Amino acid sequence: MIALLSPAKTLDYERPLPALTPTAPRFADEAIFLAERAAKLSKRKLMEMMAISDKLAALNAERFRDFADAPERPALFAFAGDVYTGFEAYSLDEAAISFAQDHVRILSGLYGLLRPLDAIRPYRLEMGRHWAPGRAKTLVKWWGTRIGDLLRDDLAAEGSHAVINLASQEYWAAIAQATPAGARVISIEFMEDGPKGLRFNSFAAKRARGMMARYICEHRLSDIEALKGFDSDGYAYDADASDDQRWRFVRR
Repeated sequence: MIALLSPAKTLDYERPLPALTPTAPRFADEAIFLAERAAKLSKRKLMEMMAISDKLAALNAERFRDFADAPERPALFAFAGDVYTGFEAYSLDEAAISFAQDHVRILSGLYGLLRPLDAIRPYRLEMGRHWAPGRAKTLVKWWGTRIGDLLRDDLAAEGSHAVINLASQEYWAAIAQATPAGARVISIEFMEDGPKGLRFNSFAAKRARGMMARYICEHRLSDIEALKGFDSDGYAYDADASDDQRWRFVRR
């Protein structure tokens, strides 16, 4: 199986890295092209497009301007948002990281589809923003079938043809327009008990997505049914609320 994650806005390029060998992003040329085009956007345009503060707009304008000379870091260790807090990559052993390289993929507005050890430069460019070079109005349209085609190749190499969708709707849209033929896609839903019954907690769900991807790698899961045993942080599979395409896990 291959688990799909969204990237994070929060980045960490300071924490010392474990000993590992980075790989090159498969869409490196596309990332450079997009960064060069984004570098032409004014700070005000970035503020409006990304709905961010003046300070963040200035930071990202600088990132795009200096993209070619920016430091690189493996994606799994560069992203530092809630999903990656749940993943806790720094505490995984080398064998689990190696398994992640084959069984985890990160969707990206700038890099398309990343393997965990693909070296990336600092950026912020969400897939759902209404901007893209040329005639495409969004990055989803700009990427077209390229991300889905590459995922298809990765699924063929991995062998299971099973996709565990742990990505947000914003990023899943890049796959939904070109879902690999023959792939079995299972979307994961995380819920928890609340004062008025079950509820969706966005913060907890993001962390749980990372924890589930970690669980796959820690336990070297190859049988998709074994994923129903995921029990991190008190979650349990809810068979009554699940079907062939959507599995629900509930924290009580």
